[in-house]
Amino acid sequence: MRSVAEFYQDCLSTVGQQPPLDVQLADAVSCVLAEDVQARFDLPVADLAGCDGYAVRSSDLEGARPDSMVTLPVTEEVKAGDVDPAALVPGTAIRIASGAPVPTGADAVIALDFTDRGMAKVTVRTQPARGENIRRRAEDVVEGDVVLRHGTRVGARQVALLAGVGRSRVTVHPRPRVVILSIGDELVEPGEQARPGTVFDANGHALSTAVADAGAQTFRVAAVPDGRQALRETIQDQLVRADLIITTGGISYGSGDTVREVLGALGTVRFDNVAAWPGHILGVGTVGDEDDATPIFCLPGDPVSAQVCFEVYVRPALRQMQGWTTLSRPSVQARVDRSWYSPRGRREFVRVRLTGSPRTGYQAKIMGSPAALLLSALAESNALAVVPEEVTNVRAGDALQCMVLD
Repeated sequence: MRSVAEFYQDCLSTVGQQPPLDVQLADAVSCVLAEDVQARFDLPVADLAGCDGYAVRSSDLEGARPDSMVTLPVTEEVKAGDVDPAALVPGTAIRIASGAPVPTGADAVIALDFTDRGMAKVTVRTQPARGENIRRRAEDVVEGDVVLRHGTRVGARQVALLAGVGRSRVTVHPRPRVVILSIGDELVEPGEQARPGTVFDANGHALSTAVADAGAQTFRVAAVPDGRQALRETIQDQLVRADLIITTGGISYGSGDTVREVLGALGTVRFDNVAAWPGHILGVGTVGDEDDATPIFCLPGDPVSAQVCFEVYVRPALRQMQGWTTLSRPSVQARVDRSWYSPRGRREFVRVRLTGSPRTGYQAKIMGSPAALLLSALAESNALAVVPEEVTNVRAGDALQCMVLD
């Protein structure tokens, strides 16, 4: 029997980081950088006006106030994008747009709100400080600086910086393409007519959502029957577009559970009893050609077990594929609200609802019976309380580590 830690490492060792890929900026969103990004020029490239107003010498407006205003002639207008504007003559002002280069000789920009907005001449009712409303050259980024480091996730803020320093392409670990297969003759799509002996495919939809939430691309395949030929052909068809395959169901020891037999002929997949609850039978390995093998994880068919196993084993592997350094969910210690018996020798993951704060401490309300795999309890949970293998009797008030899901 494999321990949880051993099977966790098996999953991580089966996958590798996605090979670095040079992509357009739009395709880099949600990916992790595979390079250090250096600035090719200063940002800003020159001293720029921080607002609409007038470029002035602050000494020319000495003593300006509402009851003693100062008037200066306006000699020119500078707009954003202008190059090499005329120098400011002492005792004058130049009307300037936000983002326009500051003329030589000016040491401040007086905002429109403190003027009469004149065109030929301007009356000012306050004295600006030196450097007021001026964005200095290179105050944001200096040429040659590393502005984003390898391992940074690209989001809206990072895109703004990349575009601001002129990058239209970057090298990233691309999002893995994950194919999800729900296996079982009994499975039907939600929305179809329920019949005796049928079960709606909760796993396909839930795992698609979980995979997308982990940052990967999802390809969900309609439920696959237990028949060996149909299952084998489906898996082979999906290899062309899969960086990872996740299956659910068909891995127990019943006569209709055909996944072990089919995968045995398609690759190298190991099935283990894992010292955990829920999800004590799991598979991990590769399928396809040895030189281009695709990782595959085989999860239980029970929807609660499948979701728990995804969080514990698969999500960290997906994050490793994407270049993340932090793989697992954050955890906090919380006190449980009731007592129960935990299976001896197994690490138990119990659905709980966390409340509290770092200051007051956290409490964990058990959702449903720990031994019952209830979808309704899972839906109301926001964490998994982890009971160590050596603990059999959990008492109300005991503190457990809780894996935070939301």
